[in-house]
Amino acid sequence: LQLSLPARKVMSICRIARLLQLRPPVPAGAIFTASRRALSGDEWGRGAGKGGGAGGSIREAGGTFGKMEAAREEEYFRRLQNEQLSKLKEHLEDEVDHHEKEIVRHLEAIQRHKSRMQDLSQKEQEGKKKDD
Repeated sequence: LQLSLPARKVMSICRIARLLQLRPPVPAGAIFTASRRALSGDEWGRGAGKGGGAGGSIREAGGTFGKMEAAREEEYFRRLQNEQLSKLKEHLEDEVDHHEKEIVRHLEAIQRHKSRMQDLSQKEQEGKKKDD
């Protein structure tokens, strides 16, 4: 995209773009809650959880199957949270791209309007010279 903007304007566009890239990352805990499951004992999958639910027959039985079920559940929620984070990141990147394009479009419009104002000022001064 070729712009006929003064060097000062181009520098300000570069600064804005740089500032957009240097934004601080949002901690995952601020957006999503951690997927911790309540334990009834010292180990995962040992009986029902403390959250008020029964935990299911496999979890109630405890043992290896209960541990495997708890591990699968944790893995599912971890994967789900990672998918949500990646979708959120992609959405935010799209938003940033959109706003950067809008900045360029607005700067072009400003340049166009300033040019038109200069043309009008010149015509106005030419009209005053003819009247004199």
